[in-house]
Amino acid sequence: MSNVIPTNLTPKEIVSFLDKYVIGQTNAKKTIAVALRNRYRRLQLSEELQKDVMPKNILMIGSTGVGKTEIARRLSTMMRLPFVKVEASKFTEVGFVGRDVESMIRDLSAHALNLVREEQNELNQEKIEAYIENKIIEKLLPPLPAGASEQKQADYEVSFAKMQEKFEKGDLDHLTIEVELPAPTIDISSSSNIPPEMANVQESIIKVIGGLNKKGKKKEVTVKEAKFILAHEASAELFDEEKLKDLALKKIEEGGIVFIDEIDKIAVPANSTSRQDPSKEGVQRDLLPIVEGSNVQTRIGMVKTDHILFISAGAFHLSKPSDLIPELQGRFPLRVELDSLDEEALYRILTEPKNSLIKQYVALLGVEKVELEFHEEALRAIAKYSATANEKTEDIGARRLHTIMERIIEDISFNADEHAGQKVVIDKALIEEKLEKLVDNEDTTRYIL
Repeated sequence: MSNVIPTNLTPKEIVSFLDKYVIGQTNAKKTIAVALRNRYRRLQLSEELQKDVMPKNILMIGSTGVGKTEIARRLSTMMRLPFVKVEASKFTEVGFVGRDVESMIRDLSAHALNLVREEQNELNQEKIEAYIENKIIEKLLPPLPAGASEQKQADYEVSFAKMQEKFEKGDLDHLTIEVELPAPTIDISSSSNIPPEMANVQESIIKVIGGLNKKGKKKEVTVKEAKFILAHEASAELFDEEKLKDLALKKIEEGGIVFIDEIDKIAVPANSTSRQDPSKEGVQRDLLPIVEGSNVQTRIGMVKTDHILFISAGAFHLSKPSDLIPELQGRFPLRVELDSLDEEALYRILTEPKNSLIKQYVALLGVEKVELEFHEEALRAIAKYSATANEKTEDIGARRLHTIMERIIEDISFNADEHAGQKVVIDKALIEEKLEKLVDNEDTTRYIL
């Protein structure tokens, strides 16, 4: 069970974690925190009851740049769960050119396998390090042939122990050894539109070719470089690939999260003349069985989507959630509306998150030995101009801060070599000089900011 959902955080702890990265949007955070906690609760029930407890999928409604994707992405990272983000507008109905809806489950399976492999590497770090150490020392101190005398074996063990000590101190890093490079692999997981049967055939052919060329290229490298090269080999030798696939399959079915963005783009407004648009209503009908629960063939096996959590999001500027087909609406029972970002929210986004935009710019220019300092009034002015630009043109939420900040920092960043060793102060006067004329002119704002 711990392999499926490794953390059992309470909803309050989940929201507290999100507060470090996403400002405001308390309702959305609470809804998702409860949905995730319910998945942990479900796994504590009897198997018979578990089958009937279905995840409560979520529909998030809000303008672009208000934190919809960030909330879902941060949660999946924190909880070490398989996560994939897809854009609904990239799918087309079966029979038309485009990605088929099942490809998102195949993408999820590839991510789950990588996640499980990383977890196993972390859990077995000592074994992997021991494998690498033995492999490198054996290259420098070849093992004795069978039938060697006891005296030679004792001497060899003493020499081996000395080499181990030097290896741990890093005294061998400069020496060169010959290692076998891993055979190049072809990634077929990215070819999402290839039918699973064809993907399996491709994989079999690649394995056969790999078997014929089992001995990869050999290369002279330093011991330091060999440590990284042999890490992949150690992982392949120590872990059974089929067991990893089984773990990944369980992780997807009990803890997988699919984030479907831009779902409003496949909604057909009631006044639309193209009700039968194959790239919209048809996609909804294709999505329906996946969200309801069906079996999808992937490279790691048959995935049952019954208990995968689906979070969909959209701005719904030109359409309404009620414009989705009724069956799909019913599969997203939890609705949460995200607030638009006002001046105060934009100011908090600039300053409060763990790795806020201001901290990022200070760190980036710190690399060039430039000490960047922002006055409080300057930060307030940036938030004010960002809010004004969002009002006058398209509301792109917190992403407007990136555009504004680049406009302010551009010259300082370009001439960073001239400012090395100096403190550069960003005050209100500089902000007004850079932005006032741009924001006041609506046409300029539209095209530049």
